[in-house]
Amino acid sequence: MEVAKNPELEKTIESTKQNQSEQVVEHGEKQAQEEEDELRSLLLSDIGDLPLTPPSATQLNFVSYFTTDFTKPGHDHYIYRHANGLCVIGLAPTHVAFKDEGGIINIDFNVGKSDRSVLKVSGKRKKNAMRSESNTALCKVSTAKDSYIVRCCVKGSLLEVNERLINQPQLLNSSADREGYIAIIMPRPADWTKNKESLITLEEYKEKKEVSL
Repeated sequence: MEVAKNPELEKTIESTKQNQSEQVVEHGEKQAQEEEDELRSLLLSDIGDLPLTPPSATQLNFVSYFTTDFTKPGHDHYIYRHANGLCVIGLAPTHVAFKDEGGIINIDFNVGKSDRSVLKVSGKRKKNAMRSESNTALCKVSTAKDSYIVRCCVKGSLLEVNERLINQPQLLNSSADREGYIAIIMPRPADWTKNKESLITLEEYKEKKEVSL
């Protein structure tokens, strides 16, 4: 038995199917847009939350510590510690040598009983590394007015000194916290734990010395 077709009914059904299809597509596009917006919010920071200046390599890779008035007033040093335990030693911005007119004009690694600049360490076991105490002399820096002994500040193995400073002592004045570092020392974990007790953090240093870095 053949059923008579109802043009109006078929038109209504077709229209309903089309509306449903459009709603599915619209829902899918909306969901995709929401997912894209969520991903964008995770990947891109709010510009208001970004710092005025990008962090330096030192800030990203090292934790900054300081020791002030080490053995003598005004002898302020930084200790930048890497995640692998290595410590970079240098002069803090408030070191007394920087207050002399003309700044530092010379550096001498021949202090104590040996010349630190001829130190040659090799191999994974750091053969020939010099064992140092926190008050072991690293070098002597000189200004036109005076000279100052710089010490290790932490107990450990002295791996290298920055020989570049011998011919370019001005790096101590222009970039003491980067190219002008003085030495690299590797403390033993137990020694570092003890050393750390006498050091202060970057925030504590800024507050104590009333400086902004």
